[in-house]
Amino acid sequence: MDWMQTLLDVIDFRSFSNLWFWIMLAVVWSSATHRILGVPFDMVLRARQQGGQALADLEDLVRIQVNRILFIAEMSGLLIAATLAFGVTTLMVLAFWYGVEFAQAVVLIAVPLAAVGALSLVTARRIARQAPEGEALFRTLARHRAWVQGIGLVSIFVTALYGMYQNLLVLQGL
Repeated sequence: MDWMQTLLDVIDFRSFSNLWFWIMLAVVWSSATHRILGVPFDMVLRARQQGGQALADLEDLVRIQVNRILFIAEMSGLLIAATLAFGVTTLMVLAFWYGVEFAQAVVLIAVPLAAVGALSLVTARRIARQAPEGEALFRTLARHRAWVQGIGLVSIFVTALYGMYQNLLVLQGL
């Protein structure tokens, strides 16, 4: 009996049948929906409930994070966009032209996260332009979080469907 073949049969290194991939997918989207523009959402809830110093802290942190996002976009935005476009295109070619399953898994995480990044930039620009305070800031951050959750929900659903499809193909030997 070949022990190496037995080990490889027991431990499946394919992405969509690997428990660690699904754990990582859940952690990625949990983190993305918890930190809105780099601000922990529990801080938003606490500021809404308590007001006072908690609200002042939230407004300061949002201002700092928005300025940081806009500075990065102004200084390196074109380079970041070009690098992301090259990377996603390379991954998509590897994933869907050459059929590399790991690249397929990364594409199904990276593309929606890129959409969240673009949405965050739009929201940061809106906050910088309008300078909302108090309830208006809460609504803006909650709306942004709802969009991120929606993107995450669709992403997880599509990834689960595609993963099941890939696993069925492997079971059928195609």
